[in-house]
Amino acid sequence: MTSPHKTILLMLIAIMLTAVITYGMTRKYFEDNTAHDNDSVEKQPLYWVAPMDPNYRRDQPGKSPMGMDLIPVYEENETSMDSGPGTITISPDVVNNIGVRTVKAEYLPIHSEIKTVGYVQYDEDKLVHIHPRVEGWVEKLYVKAAGDPIKRGQPLYKLYSPELVNAQEELVLALNRDNVRLIKASEDRLKALQIAGSVINQIKQTRKVQQAITFYAPQTGVVDNLNVREGFYVKPGMNLMSVGDLSTVWVEAEIFERQAELVEAGQAVTMTLDYMPGREWLGKVDYVYPTLNDETRTVRVRLRFDNEDYVLKPNMFAQVTIATTEGEEKLMLPTEALIRTGDQDRVVLALGEGKFKSIAVIAGNIGENHVEIISGLEPGEEVVSSAQFLLDSESSKTSDFKRMHHEDSKPQSVWVEAKIKSVMADHRMVTATHSAISEWDWPAMTMDFIVSENIDLSALSKGTQLHMEITKSGTDRYEITEIHIKDNDDGATNQSPVTQTNRPMSSMHDDVQSGRIALNQATSTQKANAEDPERSYQQHSGM
Repeated sequence: MTSPHKTILLMLIAIMLTAVITYGMTRKYFEDNTAHDNDSVEKQPLYWVAPMDPNYRRDQPGKSPMGMDLIPVYEENETSMDSGPGTITISPDVVNNIGVRTVKAEYLPIHSEIKTVGYVQYDEDKLVHIHPRVEGWVEKLYVKAAGDPIKRGQPLYKLYSPELVNAQEELVLALNRDNVRLIKASEDRLKALQIAGSVINQIKQTRKVQQAITFYAPQTGVVDNLNVREGFYVKPGMNLMSVGDLSTVWVEAEIFERQAELVEAGQAVTMTLDYMPGREWLGKVDYVYPTLNDETRTVRVRLRFDNEDYVLKPNMFAQVTIATTEGEEKLMLPTEALIRTGDQDRVVLALGEGKFKSIAVIAGNIGENHVEIISGLEPGEEVVSSAQFLLDSESSKTSDFKRMHHEDSKPQSVWVEAKIKSVMADHRMVTATHSAISEWDWPAMTMDFIVSENIDLSALSKGTQLHMEITKSGTDRYEITEIHIKDNDDGATNQSPVTQTNRPMSSMHDDVQSGRIALNQATSTQKANAEDPERSYQQHSGM
């Protein structure tokens, strides 16, 4: 190939390479600019809002009435605000990074464990108190100390009593006379005085009177409250001793007032003792006392346990756990999903598409792992159970803690009595204190309002009392669209020149009549002053 041909070929190759590079760079430039333009279009703010007052909005950047920079609101923020005040939107990657998990509210039975403490006591159904039924002297005491174990029929003490001697002599006399009626009466009297049947039979056989009578244990158990010694003089009503059966024991425990409705007789109970770690006793609730301790605000509960090996002893300290289960299913959430504050319980609703909102709920009984929700949630709604505190801290800044409602379920505008606190003429806003608005579930409060362009702002000043119509013109945007200023001198009202198509005809008629009366009164006063200058002077001077 000749040199000119090579030169031409190289030039063609260079031109083609230059064209390819130029095309690539130009395309990349246009793609970047197009993407930038699209981002610019997507990121255009819809309006600017005051950080501390979402009701204060402007079409361009500026300062809020409090001197703070206005915050831009974009389309996605507006969508979040349409879901209700306090709704926040988080991108999926952030949701994943902070570990957001959700659970559904569902109906479940309440399983809970009430942990408390108690003291071991005698089973009072098997506790016997020993009282004499006659006066006399204790000649011999077979039981020497409290706590001694005894068996049924074992002798307790020997008593000399003149009354018992007389009763035996009556029986002997009846036997000698062979009088059946007297014999029966004498035997009944000895039995009423708690004389053992074996002693009576011995008297009938020997026909001899015993000067001291032995009394025997009525049951097997241990001796407690031993209040007598040999030689003591005793009389009816005196408690000599008590005999307690420890084959079963009671445990007296206390539960809080709020837990009382969860506990009922027959429920299973588990008990542990510090001095025997690792061992558990299984019992049941025997009785729930009907009264409340007004000092501790607790309810006593009686528990029953078997004590076949006599390990449990009265006055031992025990930890008990009462397993409670309600038959009726309740709307439940995991306990970790509930946010408890000093004066409010709330949860974070997962609205889908990365939207979350804090709402107030009323919590009921708290189980072992779940808590009852009395109101504020519906079955099947998703609630955040992890990282909810982080979401709540952001949502609670502007949240009304109320569930979303249909806009047509409440009126768009309401009339309310109010008083002007301050006027911000540059922003066409006023701060007003209004009475409660039942239609919107608003309490009486002080807040900022935008004043409609139809209203003469110069007619409003600090201290002005008026009736005003508040209209909801958007999410969190409330505007004063009509006013009636109270006139303290003659009771007339001044109405701003705005359309009244949304007001009842009867109300409009009353306003027209009030205006005519006020106009007639003013005209009559002017005519009277014109006819009588002296009268006019007296009225103005207060004479």
